[in-house]
Amino acid sequence: MAYNNIEYETDDRIAFVTLNRPEKLNPLSHALRGEVYDAMRRAEADRSVGVIILRANGRAFSAGYDLAPNVDEQSDFVSDHSGMPDTGSTHPQHYDWSRHALMGHWLIWELAKPVIAQIHGWCLAGGTELTSMCDMRIVAEDARIGYPPVRAMGTMDMMWAPWFLPPVKAREFAYTGDWFTGAEMAQYGWANYALPKEDLAEFTEKFARRLGHIDNDQLNYNKRAVNRQYEIMGIRTGLMSGTDVEAMSKHRPAAGEFGRRVREEGLKAALEWRDGPFGDFRAEYQDKHRNRELAGASKSAKPGDSDYSR
Repeated sequence: MAYNNIEYETDDRIAFVTLNRPEKLNPLSHALRGEVYDAMRRAEADRSVGVIILRANGRAFSAGYDLAPNVDEQSDFVSDHSGMPDTGSTHPQHYDWSRHALMGHWLIWELAKPVIAQIHGWCLAGGTELTSMCDMRIVAEDARIGYPPVRAMGTMDMMWAPWFLPPVKAREFAYTGDWFTGAEMAQYGWANYALPKEDLAEFTEKFARRLGHIDNDQLNYNKRAVNRQYEIMGIRTGLMSGTDVEAMSKHRPAAGEFGRRVREEGLKAALEWRDGPFGDFRAEYQDKHRNRELAGASKSAKPGDSDYSR
């Protein structure tokens, strides 16, 4: 079956999985995520492949989960039961999104082969979750990594920050949604290396080819040995408990404000309202909403309106 949202190719010991919706900054739709997971399995089954590079076309790695999905999109890579990538559950419960997203990412965690994320441009929200589940991250120095939904929509779907950032920076990332440069994220330990963007692809491929000199079985055991240590420390329980808190955050009094604004004013306007006081992302080039009232002050928003977290 052909992919519509990604590209897949192999070269010697490397499989390249490339997000390919550049016109929308590679938003992580259900179909795109389903294709990524299928390509990962395809590379895993190919004995000639030792290492996988996850990268993206266009000027950004990913702007996050798709907030304006095509409801008519058909895909061979999503479940007939749920309309989402198959993660072993149909996730039928109210506000079950974050649990579904996390369970999908565990596929990369358990994959027999190491995955290197090659990150440039924007890497936001769900993009940070996808890349945080990869084994290693190599970033452009000027990449922008952040999680703006925590400003108005809900907590992080996958609370990876305390596992991969120093405590004070994990809190800053998870509380403010502010973006950090690729150079800063390498300094904090989230990324292995930060390079000038013009050197990123060459360096990442060279690094992957060095890793590929190790046989597949040894790579598998190396990865498994590290993963199991994190699991003994509680990463599975920690990340899953984070999805429960994320669901609760959708029931707070102000939860419906963002969704109401999407319905009444459109997604762009809602994003400008969310980011206005922070002066970045959608608000970077305009002064609207710089002094907006606190979320929840409007009486017309209801908790059930908050289904716009992805």
